[in-house]
Amino acid sequence: MNQNIETNPLLDRLPPHLQQYIKPQNYDDYSAINQAVWRYVMRKSVSFLSTVAHDSYLSGLQKTGISIDEIPSMYGMNRILKEIGWAAVAVDGFIPPNAFMEFQAYKVLVIASDIRQLENITYTPAPDIIHEAAGHAPIISNPDYAEYLRRFGEIGAKAILSAHDNEMYEAVRKLSIVKESLGSTETEIESAETRVNELQSKKVALSEMAMIRNLHWWTVEYGLIGDIQNPKIYGAGLLSSIGESKWCMTDKVKKIPYALDAAYQEFDITKPQPQLYVTPDFSHLMQVLEEFVTTMALRKGGFRGLQKLINSKKIGTIELSTGLQVSGIFTEMITNEDNEVVFFKTEGPTALSNREKELIGHGITMHPHGFSSPLGKLKGINLAIEDMSPRDLKAYNFYDGERIAFEYESGIKVEGLNVTGIRNINGKLILIQFTDCTVTYKNEVLFKPAYGTFDLALGKEIVSAYAGAADYRSFDMAHFKSETLTVKIPTSKAAKDLEALYAKVRDFRTKKDTTVSLETIFEEVSKAHSNDWLLLVELYELATEDISFQTKVLNRLEEIQTERPEVSQLIADGIELVV
Repeated sequence: MNQNIETNPLLDRLPPHLQQYIKPQNYDDYSAINQAVWRYVMRKSVSFLSTVAHDSYLSGLQKTGISIDEIPSMYGMNRILKEIGWAAVAVDGFIPPNAFMEFQAYKVLVIASDIRQLENITYTPAPDIIHEAAGHAPIISNPDYAEYLRRFGEIGAKAILSAHDNEMYEAVRKLSIVKESLGSTETEIESAETRVNELQSKKVALSEMAMIRNLHWWTVEYGLIGDIQNPKIYGAGLLSSIGESKWCMTDKVKKIPYALDAAYQEFDITKPQPQLYVTPDFSHLMQVLEEFVTTMALRKGGFRGLQKLINSKKIGTIELSTGLQVSGIFTEMITNEDNEVVFFKTEGPTALSNREKELIGHGITMHPHGFSSPLGKLKGINLAIEDMSPRDLKAYNFYDGERIAFEYESGIKVEGLNVTGIRNINGKLILIQFTDCTVTYKNEVLFKPAYGTFDLALGKEIVSAYAGAADYRSFDMAHFKSETLTVKIPTSKAAKDLEALYAKVRDFRTKKDTTVSLETIFEEVSKAHSNDWLLLVELYELATEDISFQTKVLNRLEEIQTERPEVSQLIADGIELVV
């Protein structure tokens, strides 16, 4: 099968720091068992969800090119998604949350191309193609929901993380990997689960990303829509879980009207959810999202926004009232008695931008060791430099090529040789360059001539603070990439033998080889693979014209139900699909 990604303008626009997460789907790596798992889940889901899912689900399956009988190829999905203005890419499991959100902002659906093991057929904490393709993609065909998803990604990509969020991401990624790895021991799984539980139980202040993650969980992943007494499912986590999609419809799960409070309601990824939120319609999702945006540092800026960036220890951006944007890892700030930021500092590579475009000559090569600057109004003048007219600048001795000394209301003093200034598109000064410059605050030297050229950022205040760089081209690989990699365990001989039997049954069903003896396969499975039940369900389905053989298969399935109570309902559901 062609592994190339169908050309799509949306994919062509993706910046390098997102492209690093894209991987080939490797369709030929899907085994016949993988295909059977997909088919079972999809047949069961469509049968049940046709009555409880939002109307967009079934129509969306067709619009997005998702087949019930076989795992979809990214090539085919991309070709069809392009018609509704979206695209899709394959990735390796969980990717960092800001990157995931940014993909959505570009209208690109991120699909973890691996598929859950048969043992985890009802639910897996790992992102897989059942969850991503069969859960997320169909609802995107609804224009209102698609725009909510895009806008959510746009906002989420700017949400500031905390150090705790980074730890949580790594722990959840590791748990998802060990849960789905055939070579994982019970000890490894328990250890990964314990780590996730430890982090979840920590009482830490919710970061912006944590609250965004909560909103995403209770809408995009586990959302219900319509009448609170009789809602429909639209969340991908529910649509892709044949167990929880039933559970959530019962009275055992509390239904709550969706509101901003959901941002503060955390969840446990390892357990069924005890409560779910119901939105009256997709437009209400957008209203709540915009209500949340007004609380973010993206809109508020100020010392709280800068403090969030300092706590995150990640690349972030502040925007000043002049429009100057400073991107880097923020480490320090000084505030006055009114909690206004009067000085800030970054460490390491820093870039300056305006209107999301890096200022020429002010990238990380110019500021490799950090950047710092005072902010505010000048003492005794009650006028910010940014608001000064050419006449004001002249009156206060702001001449290019002349030495100047001035003091801010905060008490920070600047003295040096004024070299030149940079203005924004509206003609306001946003940056003044000094040489032989000294910056002091009380008895502390904040900058001295030995440090080199001093670039004074102009602005009364910080009007916005957000995660990531203002100009994504300023930094190489701006998003962190996890070192916890997915594991491919070599397939055992017994597993290969079982896969071969699944392949023969698949060939028989698709009429690729009708000479296959189903009874011979039944005998081999019963003897050599006595724990397997899904292949027997497929044999039961294909034996409808041979009642004697079908009864024989049914008897064996009933024996397995007794031997393995944990799969009893799965077998019953599979039989029900045939009846």
